[in-house]
Amino acid sequence: MGYTVIQKDFYRESGKWLSTFGIWKKCINPNLHFIYVFRKAQQHLKTPVVSTFWRLVLRHYQIKYGYQIYPETEIGEGFYLGHWGSLVINPKAKIGKNCNMAQGVTIGQQNRGKLQGFPIIGDEVWIGANAVIVGGITVGNNVLIAPNSYVNFDVPSNSVVVGNPGTIYSTESATEAYINNKV
Repeated sequence: MGYTVIQKDFYRESGKWLSTFGIWKKCINPNLHFIYVFRKAQQHLKTPVVSTFWRLVLRHYQIKYGYQIYPETEIGEGFYLGHWGSLVINPKAKIGKNCNMAQGVTIGQQNRGKLQGFPIIGDEVWIGANAVIVGGITVGNNVLIAPNSYVNFDVPSNSVVVGNPGTIYSTESATEAYINNKV
């Protein structure tokens, strides 16, 4: 059976495949509610009237919940918001599948210098509270970015980044037990 992107996102939270009704019941959770509205806005980007409706709804919940994520942002299936709280993702950033983000995360652009641009983040990346990822950098797959880390450099796959300035530690089990219910 083919599951929708919304079903895959919600699966990450519980490890259970939900019907449309089951998804609506879970929308009492602000994180899941925002993801639902965000995915609906993405789904209807090319339908002018419907897109306007979902953009207005999304804007309301951006303000209410403190998430600054736009429908143009490429985020893979299995997106998981760990905690309710401010989150800023530049619309030109790219994020892979099965990624987790905690509160206070900033994924932004760098406007000058050799790393000018937007981050590209791989699959199965866990980003801890208040981490900052900026610039035209690439974060590989299976990477854990510890809370309060500052990342403005490329990060290879199978790594843990800790600190400000960030230090890279290589490990095959970087996100083991941190990213559950993968799709």
